[in-house]
Amino acid sequence: QVQLVESGGGLVQPGGSLRLSCAASGFTLNSLAIRWFRQAPGKEREGVSCISAGTISSTYYADSVKGRFTISRDNTKNTVYLQMNSLKPEDTAEYYCATDLSMYCSAPGVIHYWGKGTLVTVSS
Repeated sequence: QVQLVESGGGLVQPGGSLRLSCAASGFTLNSLAIRWFRQAPGKEREGVSCISAGTISSTYYADSVKGRFTISRDNTKNTVYLQMNSLKPEDTAEYYCATDLSMYCSAPGVIHYWGKGTLVTVSS
């Protein structure tokens, strides 16, 4: 059974850092593109980042996080990470990893699998 489990969220001060993890079971993570989304209270869900399948992966970042967030994958742990630096209050949201079963980070299709999310709160 395919399962995605996020972890690593928490409370951090503005300017701080967090690393989110997305651990997969039921499939090999590097065979699919993995996406991070976030949803802040009262706002629509937005795509944050994506890493494509394969040994040499391409990555995508939303303009709002470019230069601050880095997505990566550890194939030995079947886990995707989202390193978040220079966090801002507007980064506060529930963060989800997901896959539409595509290999590429083009515009997402129907998301087939979602994790349950991990909450990131950026506040002083």
